[in-house]
Amino acid sequence: MRVFVDANILVSILNKEYPLFTYSSRILSLAGSAKYEIVTSPICLAIAFYFAEKKFKAVKAKEKIGLLCRHIKIAEATKISVQKALENKAVLDFEDGLEYYVAEENDCVCIVTEDVGDFHISKIEVMHSEAFFEKYMKTEA
Repeated sequence: MRVFVDANILVSILNKEYPLFTYSSRILSLAGSAKYEIVTSPICLAIAFYFAEKKFKAVKAKEKIGLLCRHIKIAEATKISVQKALENKAVLDFEDGLEYYVAEENDCVCIVTEDVGDFHISKIEVMHSEAFFEKYMKTEA
């Protein structure tokens, strides 16, 4: 199962932001399992780096992003996903639209974000990290 994680999930992991870290870190731990593939985009990584850099400074933030990147799949934001985000009049926030189309293009079956409403156009399941944990992980924990 391919799971797309949005920037706010990555930020909570890098900055250990509670109470979200409790669930987001468990989702990231799935990266090593055969059942799940955790996916994000370079844009989400850039956003996460920005917030980690504010807390830890550039060198430490870069280390944290590097460690994260060794465990998750980084999907490309293609010209097609950019065009779809630009052309869809229902997309109110370009960045969110781009993330959605990157997830769709990479066959993700779920988007995990704390801003569920930002993905109102999604045909892919969109859920908070706690809801993902409850639905997919609680029985395995």
